[in-house]
Amino acid sequence: MIDIGANLTHPAFDADRAQVLQRARAAGVITVIVTGTTIDESRKALSLGLPCTAGVHPHHARECDDSTIEALKSMAAHPDVVAIGECGLDFNRNYSPHPDQEKWFVKQAELSIEIGKPLFLHSRDAFPRFAEILKSLKISKAVAHCFTGQKDELRAYLDLGLYVGITGWICDERRGRHLLELVRDIPRDRLLVETDAPYLTPRDMRPQPKARRNEPAFLPHIVATVARALGRPAQEVAAETTRNAMTLFGIDESRSSTAAQRPLAA
Repeated sequence: MIDIGANLTHPAFDADRAQVLQRARAAGVITVIVTGTTIDESRKALSLGLPCTAGVHPHHARECDDSTIEALKSMAAHPDVVAIGECGLDFNRNYSPHPDQEKWFVKQAELSIEIGKPLFLHSRDAFPRFAEILKSLKISKAVAHCFTGQKDELRAYLDLGLYVGITGWICDERRGRHLLELVRDIPRDRLLVETDAPYLTPRDMRPQPKARRNEPAFLPHIVATVARALGRPAQEVAAETTRNAMTLFGIDESRSSTAAQRPLAA
């Protein structure tokens, strides 16, 4: 399995990051794509020696300036940077004004087109505006990270050609029950899985981890839930989502195996 999105630079992992990766590998997670959410966090992600993204989350759009895109472009030249993002729109918490969010979302999307790397996308309470921007830019090489939306939103992303990332939200009987049906609408060659660790710990895991901290080793639990919803073997879903991640992010088997064995940078 490949965890396409984990926030391993989060302080929650500072004390045991190496052990977290060891547990992930023992659980069958061959590599983890580390999510970048600001310029500084993207640099930290790149320092870990794992595949990562480089981008600015919409929460931090107000912090962007004339140096932002050049900084991302410079990082993206490194082969470990496999996507631009996490970027997009978040009209739920509104930590940054909507005009700032849209401006820097578009600029990061344009950068991804320029350099030929996919987008790692965030959208919360921003549909349909989010889809309108993607359509206007003719974006298709991208993943809708942590999809939690409804059928019309999913259909819009599939029509655009996006991949769809499913997290432990699907394990939440309160908020994620609808995903058990919607996941059946995602084509086999566009389904991806992720933990979004340390967030979104699968609610139905027993026992619950200490402090409810999610980690990549829990990805098999998410895959098993997705497989049950699809009525298919978990191993089959794991293999397909791994191939899909390799295709979208340009990760080959030798590189993922190397990343799985590589020690973390100091």
